[in-house]
Amino acid sequence: MNRIKKGDQVVVTAGKDKGKKGDVLRVAGDKVVVANINIVKRHTKPNPQANQPGGVIEREAPIHISNVMLFNPATGKGERIGIKVLEDGRKLRVFRSSGEAVDA
Repeated sequence: MNRIKKGDQVVVTAGKDKGKKGDVLRVAGDKVVVANINIVKRHTKPNPQANQPGGVIEREAPIHISNVMLFNPATGKGERIGIKVLEDGRKLRVFRSSGEAVDA
């Protein structure tokens, strides 16, 4: 079970965007793409088959999952995540500080 999933609100803990908050758009292995975080400029050639114009395009680049923390709205800070196994075998993500379940 991943500690961070698509749609979670996270806080960046390292890098040029440290302290910024955003929603997770994609999770791919140990990398995540967060909305409006780690913006890079990509120079692209026009591709008429894909109806794509050329030029300089700004988009989000992946950031390593270790450089983000799940945002806890109760405390207003990023917090560590633990995984609790229930009696029926289901797994549940919980905040390590309070033990409170993550709404997911």
